[in-house]
Amino acid sequence: MDDTQKLSPHLRPTATRPLLGLTILVVEDSRYSCDAMRLLCLRSGARIRRADCLKSARRHLQVYRPSVVVIDLGLPDGSGAELIAELGVACPRVDVILGTSGDIFAEEVALAAGADGFLAKPVSSVVAFQNAILSALPVERRPTGPRLVCDEPVLPDPLAFRDDMVHAADVLSVAPGDDRNLAYLTQFLAGVARSAGDGVLQKAAEDLADARAAGQPVKSSLARISALVQDRVADRIAI
Repeated sequence: MDDTQKLSPHLRPTATRPLLGLTILVVEDSRYSCDAMRLLCLRSGARIRRADCLKSARRHLQVYRPSVVVIDLGLPDGSGAELIAELGVACPRVDVILGTSGDIFAEEVALAAGADGFLAKPVSSVVAFQNAILSALPVERRPTGPRLVCDEPVLPDPLAFRDDMVHAADVLSVAPGDDRNLAYLTQFLAGVARSAGDGVLQKAAEDLADARAAGQPVKSSLARISALVQDRVADRIAI
């Protein structure tokens, strides 16, 4: 039995909170992106739970079955596409499985793995968030009637961005030259920077990714990334 089968009448969807009664598991390593999801869920009436890696998500899913799972494609211990594929064939199946990423090629990967839809980062629109979930729900589970939505973009807590920079600094301090570490670091920083509107950091992360892809030395790019991350950890730059 899932959460919605045990709902009391006051947890039924309303015009202003169409996701009331749904529990959303967000599998996301970025605290900044997760805070955006928290605000989107809050405005929509959904409850949120968070896992920051594949291992944590699988542990959650052994205990309960959420209504919706939103899965970032780039996670510290593997690709979110792995979890999407697992959930796509699980029985009973989660009602809605969505992939999310700032990578322009990620939507194709998520859908090929079995996702019902995709949320492109940055995810700031309440309407787009609700539409992605409601359009994938079984017809009998979709709320009827009009929705009343204030679609002002959500603004995540800047402290969550700083937490992400602390995480990036930790990754940089452990085997920074390791290729798997570099791959994770570049996609993580590019995604967080894109979501936060930090163009300087995003460009540096993309330059590092380009250097890796071309087989060029990455020492100078890595030093640039490290300096930018430290500036943000020390709060010497505002977003």
